[in-house]
Amino acid sequence: MAGILVAVFWAILVSFLAVVLVRLAQTLRATTRLVADVTEQAVPLLADASATVRSAQTQLDKVDAIATDVQEVTSNASALSTTVASAFGGPLVKVAAFGYGVRQAMGRRSAPEPEARSRRAVIVGRTVPSARGRKRNGRNSRGSKD
Repeated sequence: MAGILVAVFWAILVSFLAVVLVRLAQTLRATTRLVADVTEQAVPLLADASATVRSAQTQLDKVDAIATDVQEVTSNASALSTTVASAFGGPLVKVAAFGYGVRQAMGRRSAPEPEARSRRAVIVGRTVPSARGRKRNGRNSRGSKD
């Protein structure tokens, strides 16, 4: 009786191990298929990613070249403006000052300013005489005679 019991137990154990081994074989086959599918899809994806990175590098090189050209143009424009300012700035200021002086001289000659007209500034409701061009009793605002 003990031999039959051991034989039945041994048969159940072998059956259980056979089922486990069959399931393990199915899992390994599924895993192998999954790895093969991932490999098939990963290779084109890696090729596309590599092409994209190369394209991005090309575009970055172009942008770098453009930025270098813009920097060169900016420095040239700065040098040009400095040259123009130094070449024409001084003489133009002198011509403008001369023209202003001539206009002032011609304006004073043709229409002298009347002395009766006084300039006043209003400050907080009061009238205050201005300090420029006002004469009082034959003296200007600084107290010296003309």
